[in-house]
Amino acid sequence: MTTDQLQQRIRTLQTELAALGPIHPGSLSQQYNVCGNPACRCKDPKRPRKHGPYYQLSYTWRGKSTTRFVRPPDVAAMGAKLAAYKRFRQLTAAWVDAAIALQDLQRQAARPEA
Repeated sequence: MTTDQLQQRIRTLQTELAALGPIHPGSLSQQYNVCGNPACRCKDPKRPRKHGPYYQLSYTWRGKSTTRFVRPPDVAAMGAKLAAYKRFRQLTAAWVDAAIALQDLQRQAARPEA
């Protein structure tokens, strides 16, 4: 790629980053639980049926691991935030790649011919 192409690529990545909207790191999983009531359906010896699904968000940020439950009405919005964060990571990695390639081209152009 040329210097101009790399600079245009970086501008495009910056525009995409600015349009991402809300982001959140982590992953979302479904959890099923067994309660302490011995007469409950989850304790049925022949056909136990656990309670759930409960949606759990797990993430690590600044070295601290966190787990939170997400209410069912909020699951879709949280899924969109997680997808946006994943896209954020892809875009920033592409930006760094382009910036390194641009720096290499600029350094080569500035090097005197021997």
